[in-house]
Amino acid sequence: MMLALALLAQAAPDVQNPAPPLPSDWSNLAAMPFVVQPQITAPLDKFVADEIAAGRCAVTRPVDGHYVVRVDVATLVDADGTVRRAVPRAMGCPTVEQYSAGLVTSFARANLQVRAGKLWYRTTIVYDWRG
Repeated sequence: MMLALALLAQAAPDVQNPAPPLPSDWSNLAAMPFVVQPQITAPLDKFVADEIAAGRCAVTRPVDGHYVVRVDVATLVDADGTVRRAVPRAMGCPTVEQYSAGLVTSFARANLQVRAGKLWYRTTIVYDWRG
């Protein structure tokens, strides 16, 4: 019963401090306030490379074989640094979009400068490899 009440309390919307809506123009969003800027490593690139190689993404093979795939992610962060939502911009590959949103959420854990209020931020994940 205590667990159920705790889960309900976590899921309840904050009516005193509601979340701002996701802006339609992401260019005005501040950059995600990471303390240490995350790095995309070869194993993270490999997932995206595998999705493209499997034909699950609308990305054409570059003539020189050098892929650069960018995924923008808007992220709603509470004043205490808790990520509330991570929304990837559609780029023709839902698995990579969701993967990127998950990475941003993971990179943010205990790695954000605390700001006032619930705010939306923008992050661009860049996957870069030779295929």
